[in-house]
Amino acid sequence: MRTSTVRRSRPRKRSKKNRSWLLLFRVAAWLVCAGVFWCGYLLWLINGYPTDKPVAKADAGIVLGAALWNDVPSPALKERLELAVTLYNEGGVDKLILSGGLDHNKATKTEAEGMRDYLIAKGISADKLLLENESTSTYENLLFSKKIADQQKLTQLVVITHDYHAARSKEIAKQLDFKHFQVAATKSKVLNPVYNETREVLAFTKWKLDWLLLTLGIRSSV
Repeated sequence: MRTSTVRRSRPRKRSKKNRSWLLLFRVAAWLVCAGVFWCGYLLWLINGYPTDKPVAKADAGIVLGAALWNDVPSPALKERLELAVTLYNEGGVDKLILSGGLDHNKATKTEAEGMRDYLIAKGISADKLLLENESTSTYENLLFSKKIADQQKLTQLVVITHDYHAARSKEIAKQLDFKHFQVAATKSKVLNPVYNETREVLAFTKWKLDWLLLTLGIRSSV
């Protein structure tokens, strides 16, 4: 009697092309997951910054600049300036450092000059306003303002900005070795929160990369 033999079919080997596509898919999936996690982490930092903390008396406030519209502070910048006016009138700060260079929107004044004119119109004496006219980023805002504060022997500082911008501003100030500082933040009634938080996630990511380069000594702090 013949014994019948059953041939087992061998599993077909995946082609190199299929394996390459599978690897690419896995890498893409991991990158998407990492991106979602990263964005969630930054949004947690951005939205988790407390804005209701009392501000202790300080020597000066540093108002971080924003756009001018026709050489006049934009509605968003006015919100920062109104917070500065409140702190000044309540005796929270003795002087204000106004930080911001020339916009690329056909402005003829620097952001600092536009802020100065607005605050003088609000009744603050010009000799209480120190101008920083060169900066074009938050990092430069704080770097150049710190130099002015050091020259004027102003040691207790308050950084004045919006709530969505506060966490990044605090990290940059720490990186620049601000000794005694606080961040006073205002909520915006005029800015689109979705647009600004998305923009801030990108700006925060760029800052984290810059921080890494600074830490490794690849980029100069000046």
